[in-house]
Amino acid sequence: MPPTVPGPRAPHAYAERLSRSADSREFHQFYEDALGWPLTRGPADAPPRLATGVAFDVLGLPAGAGLAVLGKAPSGPVALSADRTRMWFLVAAGTAEEVPGLLDWLEWGGIDLDLDALGAGCGVEAPAPPWRHARAVPGAAAWLRPPVALALPALRLCDGVAPGGGSGTATGTGGSGGGAPDLVRLVDTAAAECHRVRIARGPARTVAAGAHRQPLAFS
Repeated sequence: MPPTVPGPRAPHAYAERLSRSADSREFHQFYEDALGWPLTRGPADAPPRLATGVAFDVLGLPAGAGLAVLGKAPSGPVALSADRTRMWFLVAAGTAEEVPGLLDWLEWGGIDLDLDALGAGCGVEAPAPPWRHARAVPGAAAWLRPPVALALPALRLCDGVAPGGGSGTATGTGGSGGGAPDLVRLVDTAAAECHRVRIARGPARTVAAGAHRQPLAFS
């Protein structure tokens, strides 16, 4: 049976849990103490956030496309948004700046893919620590692949040739070195799956729009 995305959970219930000091302490211990990822705080009733562009960047794509990517391309840590509509693939810091050029090189440039590249100045909701996800915290973003001993995909050379025709041996965005999953393959697969999802949604939108139109009359 193919994997499915869990249904949405109530965000307000999650905010209530985060108001407890024990929950906040667990977030601090997991992200700031264990991983060294700074948490940022918004309104008092909002979950904490992780800033992108510091320890990592994020590729954001529709959950349906993300599920397909998980089965086709190696990746690093992956999280699911609280409303279960988006997946966040963590990649090496600095990657977001490279993605537009990489999409052009892969011949995906100029196509509306619903693919986000989040870098410096952006952020995502901090998913519940993995042990919290096991208890299905209501309204929480959740880890599908927790960031424990997982390398962040980095832009590295394929057979000694870099995107754009260059050559060399260093990674393009820094990150976790030669053992990291290949960012080029990940971005190409993500773009293809995002495109597939958008095409599949097209007929459904057309049918829905047609249901509200006046039927044609013939004499």
